[in-house]
Amino acid sequence: MNTLNSLHDHLVSGQFLESKIFYTILAIVIFWLIKKLVMTVMLRDRDVQVQYRIRKTVAYIIYPLAFLVIGRIWFAGFQAVSTYLGLLSAGLAIALQTPLVNLAGWAFILWRQPFKVGDRIQLGADRGDVIDQRILMFSLMEIGNWVDSDQSTGRVIHIPNGKIFNEVLANYSQGFQYIWNEIPVLVTFESDWRKAKLLLSEIAQRHGTSLSDSAASKLREAAKKFMIFYSKLTPVVYTTVKDCGVMLTIRYLCEPRRRRGSEQEIWEDILDAFAAHGDIDFAYPTQRFYSNETEGKPGTRPDAFYSTGDAEKA
Repeated sequence: MNTLNSLHDHLVSGQFLESKIFYTILAIVIFWLIKKLVMTVMLRDRDVQVQYRIRKTVAYIIYPLAFLVIGRIWFAGFQAVSTYLGLLSAGLAIALQTPLVNLAGWAFILWRQPFKVGDRIQLGADRGDVIDQRILMFSLMEIGNWVDSDQSTGRVIHIPNGKIFNEVLANYSQGFQYIWNEIPVLVTFESDWRKAKLLLSEIAQRHGTSLSDSAASKLREAAKKFMIFYSKLTPVVYTTVKDCGVMLTIRYLCEPRRRRGSEQEIWEDILDAFAAHGDIDFAYPTQRFYSNETEGKPGTRPDAFYSTGDAEKA
């Protein structure tokens, strides 16, 4: 009798297991068909950005529902979903600490929106354009590194969402939407630096004035959300003195993705302008000997010093 009972129980448990597997496969197929149907209907005649958002939204809805349904199939003995989720979350909290931190980071990114797909950001040492957001990580198209002027390297970087809690985040695109760029131009001490500064100012105004007008309106919008204010948005040229000559630094506004292109256009104008003036020359590290007797100012030459001393004695 005991043998017959154990055989009966074994057959029942085997059938019960087969039914669970069957219903699990059925649920997966149903949810897959629902996803395909929704995608086919909603992605029709949409641009790339809208299609991306729809795919992500559908995935965020379909996958949790499928997870709950399949969980109920295998844990039918639980009286409520809350019991199942409570036991599951307790085990996950112990075994999956890092993924849970990444999940919390994903929730924070969705809630506070420190960046979105399409923004150019820097998180710690990693910089790039956000091209994808997922539950556990987001992806960047890397910029910089061995490539100058914030241009793309072609590499895709996958960053865990939890990193947003312990790294400094910089967003190139959010808020003001422009960055300040500087181009240092070093001319010799013998050059007419005032004329050079005037030429650089004209070039900077030619390239940056229209952008400054647009930035002014964007600044007013950003000031409603952030404490952002600038007293001057138009291009400016600053003067400093270096070891090799007079440093004239152009400071101007540019779009984050136009940094290298704008530098090229400005430098080409600078080269053409300086080539047309014989009294302006670029400075570079050189070695020269300075003779105060022939090159110094009249009041600083040795003969002036001795003549002054003789006059005082007389």
